[in-house]
Amino acid sequence: QVQLVESGGGLVQAGGSLRLSCAISGRTVSAHAMAWFRQAPGKGREFVAVISWSAGATYCADSVKGRFTISRDNAKNTVYLQMDSLKPEDTAVYYCAADPVYSGTNYANYDYWGQGTQVTVSS
Repeated sequence: QVQLVESGGGLVQAGGSLRLSCAISGRTVSAHAMAWFRQAPGKGREFVAVISWSAGATYCADSVKGRFTISRDNAKNTVYLQMDSLKPEDTAVYYCAADPVYSGTNYANYDYWGQGTQVTVSS
């Protein structure tokens, strides 16, 4: 059984930074594509970023490109989302997801999910 646990959310002012962490247990990070999604109140789940299981290739949504960076530490079985230049519209619950096969942007195709961590950006 794969378990994902996010941490690092909180309240920050616009322009500030946060780093989210997602620890995976039960399997190794290197065996899965790992992604971050977010969901704001009243909105659907939105793709943020993904890192592949092999070469560590990354892809970010246009809305966060240049501000957010996804990375992984295979030795620690952890994936990170470094969020800089945060905006109020980044406010959402951020979820970590993993899948042994899929590495795209459709949340419905990810098998494993964390419980989510709240990120609030004040103006």
